[in-house]
Amino acid sequence: MTSHDDSDLPAPGRPVVLEPLAPGLWTLILGLCVAVLAPLFGFLVGTTFGAGTGAEMMSPLHLGLFVGVVIGGLGVAVAISGGWRLLRRSHEDQATSESDPD
Repeated sequence: MTSHDDSDLPAPGRPVVLEPLAPGLWTLILGLCVAVLAPLFGFLVGTTFGAGTGAEMMSPLHLGLFVGVVIGGLGVAVAISGGWRLLRRSHEDQATSESDPD
């Protein structure tokens, strides 16, 4: 029989320190993704419904693109709010580091 010896284990390395992301970064990324992709998906949905008959005031193609642009605008608003939070946090961190002599 072999006995379990601790000398077979590798030496412990440096500890892993997980630092959280700054508040607002994920909001900024999500808002930018929605702002970029929503008009494209709106155009895609509009083209799947077709160009319309011409008797309607707005064809499905235009309606899909319009809805995509509106949702994209909401994505821009979300991205701006995330960027504002991120900017405010960085200013708070700078003010804290300037007032703290350590």
